[in-house]
Amino acid sequence: MKQSYPWLALGLGLVLSLVLMRYAGPGGEGEPRLPLLTGLLIAEFGFLVTAIAGGVGIRDLVKQGMDMRVVVLVAANLLLAANFVRLGLQLWPGASG
Repeated sequence: MKQSYPWLALGLGLVLSLVLMRYAGPGGEGEPRLPLLTGLLIAEFGFLVTAIAGGVGIRDLVKQGMDMRVVVLVAANLLLAANFVRLGLQLWPGASG
């Protein structure tokens, strides 16, 4: 079975994560370069895409058996999902950190 969705999700997740890390932080004047709602929306969308890809990968592992490429793909998607949660919580107003 082709596993195109987890690969696409990994690529999209990496791009969205880099955008968030680059532009969602405070700029030169202390103001964020991205509006708050946009940053939170990107974090939520990235989390959903990568978490679903991790679930699809786990399902494929159960069906087809252990394959190291799929294990690495699942781990990368789940780590990105955790990173999106962390970035989203950092963006939230009043969050310490």
